[in-house]
Amino acid sequence: MELQSRYADITGQGLGLIAISYDAPDTLKKFSDSRGITFPMISDQGSAIIKQYGLLNDTMDPKSRFYGVPHPGTFIVDRKGVVQSRFFEDAYQERYTAATILGTLGGGVGMSANTQHLTMTASISDGVAAPGERLSVTVNVTPKQGMHVYAPGKHSYQVVRLEIDPQPWLRPQSTIYPVSEIYHFKPLDERVEVFMKPFRLRRDVTLLATPEAQKLLGALTAVTISGAIEYQACDDKVCFNPTRVPVSFVVSLKGLDRRPPG
Repeated sequence: MELQSRYADITGQGLGLIAISYDAPDTLKKFSDSRGITFPMISDQGSAIIKQYGLLNDTMDPKSRFYGVPHPGTFIVDRKGVVQSRFFEDAYQERYTAATILGTLGGGVGMSANTQHLTMTASISDGVAAPGERLSVTVNVTPKQGMHVYAPGKHSYQVVRLEIDPQPWLRPQSTIYPVSEIYHFKPLDERVEVFMKPFRLRRDVTLLATPEAQKLLGALTAVTISGAIEYQACDDKVCFNPTRVPVSFVVSLKGLDRRPPG
């Protein structure tokens, strides 16, 4: 359903879409007819494709009704059939949204800020989400002329970071950093990893689908996902005081679709 709601965005970026499930063809047809699904859905009975890609979830008790449910995920494949990107979760209840995947290319619902040291825009991939969906918070940063901020590396300086405020219904993932460059501070003959050119940070967050989290979220119509960009900027002569720029996004909540397939 979420993929269908984003189908125009997906095809608009020149991508195709195929969904693979181990459900029987009749089950998939009933589901697609009742939900208005217009992209192809492949029945992988016997889980041959699922096994070939190493996605069969065989860690559960074989007697469990969830045994064999594949790890949910998305492959992005080029025209030659070569996998270019992968987006996966361990729990079948949790999914990357299409907007999160497309958001790796930029875009989303966002805000902007301008400080003494840099300009930045921050966005979240989805303005509406359900428990179990994985969203992406993206920050595009442009240091001002002569400025740099510190990247992860072999030094003790404060690394620029995207902090997410803790919530009982939210699980943040690790921040994804781009490749940095080396800055040579000549007075100390010191070389450190920094960002001097425009760069992007991304941090994924999952709205939890646990019973406890669903109970908390079920009483709400929207949630606020908040945090901050924290950094210390320097130029060739001065290191400025650490700075914190708040970011905040309101995400409307939708319920899980619990209707039977037909």
